[in-house]
Amino acid sequence: MNASSALQVEQVSFNYGAKLALDQVSFGIESGRLNALLGPNGAGKSTLMALFSRLYRLQQGDIRVGGVSLRRQPRQALRQLGVVFQQSTLDLDLSVHQNLAYHAALHGLSSRAAAPRIEQELARQSLLEHQHQRVRELNGGHRRRVEIARALLHQPDILLLDEASAGLDPASRLALNRHIRALCAERQLTVVWSTHLMDEIALNDPVIVLHCGRVLAADSAAGIIAQTGHASLSEAFRHMTQDAGAPA
Repeated sequence: MNASSALQVEQVSFNYGAKLALDQVSFGIESGRLNALLGPNGAGKSTLMALFSRLYRLQQGDIRVGGVSLRRQPRQALRQLGVVFQQSTLDLDLSVHQNLAYHAALHGLSSRAAAPRIEQELARQSLLEHQHQRVRELNGGHRRRVEIARALLHQPDILLLDEASAGLDPASRLALNRHIRALCAERQLTVVWSTHLMDEIALNDPVIVLHCGRVLAADSAAGIIAQTGHASLSEAFRHMTQDAGAPA
């Protein structure tokens, strides 16, 4: 990755007791793009997402968000991030609008300041007609869009999506992926899209391949295919992860 990195991971290691989950991980995320964080279950993707959002504290190394150290200036760094976790954190018994209003209040936005932002994000996510519905009445794809709207309310520069398509049917997965790409183009939004599914990645997407807590490759999908000499990203990924062992 190059000097335009919006988010930089620097020699990050993390342990769960005696288990090494991340081993000297370093990479950069390109600005204004959908960046794929690709790895099988257990690769360390969710651990990285938890470190980005400071659910877990850094043990070793640093993460820089827009050049700001997450270790030394966490509040300033976190203001630049919006997060959608794999497990939904919406209140199912509140309406779509109530979920967003509550989140805005947590970020210190007054009702007057929050109102136009909520309307804007609901419109952007094509959710205005659903704003007074309880979240439990929505389908999985619409719930994900509510979470994305909520994550963007405080106008972050970077959106983190941890296996955001999990549990969605193929058509909903494709629609969500296209929607996120449209947001990147419309807002110059930087996205980290964590996934284990190859069909969610385009050939020109920047890709970080993570396996057993290590970075195996960091290039465009097309670049990884060319470097490995395989016919597809799926084939390259399969061979890379078969050949790479777990951390010692």
